[in-house]
Amino acid sequence: MSEQKHIRIAILDLYEGQANQGMRCIRELLTQFGVEQELRISWDEFDVRLKQELPDLSYDLYISSGGPGSPLDSEGSDWENRYFDWLRSVAAYNANEQNTIKKQVLFICHSFQLACRYFQVAKVARRRSTAFGVFPVHMLECGLEEPVFTGLQDPFYAVDSRDYQVIKPDSKQMRKLGASILAIEKERPHVPLERAIMAMRFNPYMIGTQFHPEADATGMSLYLQREDRKQTVIENHGFEKWQSMIEQLNDPDKILYTYSHIIPNFLKQAINDLIAVEA
Repeated sequence: MSEQKHIRIAILDLYEGQANQGMRCIRELLTQFGVEQELRISWDEFDVRLKQELPDLSYDLYISSGGPGSPLDSEGSDWENRYFDWLRSVAAYNANEQNTIKKQVLFICHSFQLACRYFQVAKVARRRSTAFGVFPVHMLECGLEEPVFTGLQDPFYAVDSRDYQVIKPDSKQMRKLGASILAIEKERPHVPLERAIMAMRFNPYMIGTQFHPEADATGMSLYLQREDRKQTVIENHGFEKWQSMIEQLNDPDKILYTYSHIIPNFLKQAINDLIAVEA
């Protein structure tokens, strides 16, 4: 791309201090990408929920993580207000024609749900039961044309862990923003429930996924085989679910494939756009 170009990334940490695999996976993906593309990548992490830390607009791109808890109960909280102020500032920056270098943002899981609320593009609601495991994700027409999804199979597989879902898209608001739905849950015609939205492009510079594209198959597999995590999963979801997750995490055509495509594609697209404008 460019000999040792320096790319600065802000990671917005929404995990509220809870132990997680998401932040480790994001860090490893950024490190791997920098080595493979011969780029000097550095990042700063911002504790959004506990310390109300938010990045300024000096970064080249932004990744906003998943996190625990309800994406609805935080409404009106200080940290969420600050998060939405930050989101508003990025959108305003990108809307300014004088700013030729745009700020691209990737929202993951909890952040995706918050972004859907902020942009008012769909309803965020509690699921009847927890979605936990490795699931197929089905692309819609816009997903097949989405650069961040380049190289993915249809369906592709992703790690899902959530009690909430995004449903009932507001087509009028989506048209106003230029938003598009990229992927949905597995189609099940025999089940009388609306399929949840699994990925959306909010505008030309902001994209989000309901699932965890950063999930590292090897690391997640080792994590789930730790005795404490194994027992937690079995107690909450049953032995068959735990066994199924281990098998699917080790399938090279499933999680490893998603891990090696979505975030690297996002980084590649954002950095190529940045370099093209600077050239």
